[in-house]
Amino acid sequence: MAILKIKKYDDSVLREKAKIVLKVDDDVKKLAYDMLETMYLALGVGLAAPQVGVSVRLCVIDVNLSKKSPIIMVNPIIISCDVKKIFEREGCLSFPGFYENVKRYEKVVVRYTDLNSEEREIETRDLLSRAIQHEVDHLDAKLFIDYLPKWKRRFVEKKAKKNRNVNNW
Repeated sequence: MAILKIKKYDDSVLREKAKIVLKVDDDVKKLAYDMLETMYLALGVGLAAPQVGVSVRLCVIDVNLSKKSPIIMVNPIIISCDVKKIFEREGCLSFPGFYENVKRYEKVVVRYTDLNSEEREIETRDLLSRAIQHEVDHLDAKLFIDYLPKWKRRFVEKKAKKNRNVNNW
C-alpha cells in the first residue's frame, strides 16, 4: 500500500465530475486500499478518489473510532434522504484545519458496489450519513464550502490559500 498526496482545495480535479467505474479490478482495489491508508494517516473519516487526483467514483469511509470498520464504495448513489436536516461542524482533508457548519440530511440510503463487485444498499444516519454525503459531493465536483454563504466561502478560500502547505500529505 502507498500513501497518496491529498489534493488541496484549488486543484482542478476537485471540480471535475468523477467518471463511473466500469469494472472493479485490481487497480481499483489497490487505489481503494491506498486511499484507506492515506485517510487513516491524515486522521480523516472519508476520502474520495478525486481528492487523491483520480477522477473516478470511488470513496472510502470509516467513522468508527477503532478504525476497523471501513466502507469502500464504488459508484455510490444516494437513493433517498430523510426530510430532516442537521446543521453541524464539518471539515475536509482538502481544506486541512478548516471546519464550518454545514446542513446535511440526518439519514440517507446509499446504493454502491463493493470490491467484490456486489451491489449493496445501506441506510445510514448521523456521522456516517454526513460522511457519505460529503464524499458523494466530491464525486459530483462539489465541496463542503459550496454550502457556505459567499462571504464566508471567500474568507475560507483566502485563508486556505495562505495555509496551502499545512498538512501536505
